[in-house]
Amino acid sequence: MPNLQPLALYLLAGLCEIGGGYLMWQWLKADQPAWTGLLGAFLLIVYGWVATWQSMTFGKTYAVYGGVFILMSIAWAWYFDGFRPDRYDVIGGVVCFVGIGIILFWPRS
Repeated sequence: MPNLQPLALYLLAGLCEIGGGYLMWQWLKADQPAWTGLLGAFLLIVYGWVATWQSMTFGKTYAVYGGVFILMSIAWAWYFDGFRPDRYDVIGGVVCFVGIGIILFWPRS
């Protein structure tokens, strides 16, 4: 169970960052109302705060989050933008997923 807390925090951080960026994109590129951009900016601030809840060092936290961000970005684009990942997107996502596992869970001496 202790391994689930960091993963849940990464998921929450990813939703805040990708959701915030998406709302900003909608406001600036798709002519959505200004409140959309304000909500996006708020979520981006919350993302920065949520990331500090990790118990790891800054470098390790952001190294793992980079992989999480890639995976979540592919999933977000698939769900919200109709992007269909090809096999290379899937292979790249699997590579990132393996990297996340190595960084987080590989035994250290």
